[in-house]
Amino acid sequence: MTRPDSPALHAFLEQLGDAGTLAQVAIQKNGARYELRHVSDQSRPASELKSLAIPELRTLAQTTEEGRFRPLKSAPNLARGWRAVAENASELDEALERLYPGALADALAARQSPPPLTNFREFVQRQSGMYRVTALLTDAQAARVIASCCPPQFCLKRRLWSAALAAPDPPEAKSTIPCLEPCALLLEWARLAARLEQEEKHELGLSASEWETIASALQRAQASGAGPDEREADFASARNPRRVQWVLDKLAALKAAGDEGSG
Repeated sequence: MTRPDSPALHAFLEQLGDAGTLAQVAIQKNGARYELRHVSDQSRPASELKSLAIPELRTLAQTTEEGRFRPLKSAPNLARGWRAVAENASELDEALERLYPGALADALAARQSPPPLTNFREFVQRQSGMYRVTALLTDAQAARVIASCCPPQFCLKRRLWSAALAAPDPPEAKSTIPCLEPCALLLEWARLAARLEQEEKHELGLSASEWETIASALQRAQASGAGPDEREADFASARNPRRVQWVLDKLAALKAAGDEGSG
């Protein structure tokens, strides 16, 4: 946690002004106090929202509205229907640390020249044990891993680290919370993706319309979200949203290659 006089907190307060947002949290300054609530609740009367003490925000951030565990605190599924009041800047820092751990410190670090960023290839090459397999991913495969793991529907951090074929996120793509290096969730997904790439591949004799039917079914499954008993980080599940996105991206690439070949 940062101190009230820390450079990270000071920089954030300067940027915040009287009102602003951090990912899915709206912040309103009232004198020395700061009110926090979900961005979708900004127009709701305070009487309709559950009042939470600052320490309770850590529990709030642990699960979705449906009660599923949130392994990634930057995922766009923060529960709604609450408000919390920080009495001063120090309590605001505590509140944001409970909701988005390390966000202010990372934001300050990202302003360094150069910022402390980790390239994907450097990251996987220093892995050991069961994660050594991630180094076998080609640049194209690594780009698909990133595309299926880090889009805004899964994570609101703005990815500043890069890979050979995956440029950093543009400023307008996500929130102001920076991502300086691959996270543990991406590493686990990369491990599973590397194993998937090693599996025997099958040729499917499908028409273009049949490919579209499969893609449409997958997109519908993706839109419906995870089931009540599914865990976000359970990549062993064939219905995992990131695995579905992985297949959708592959289908799109295959279709594009087929269209190019027939053109």
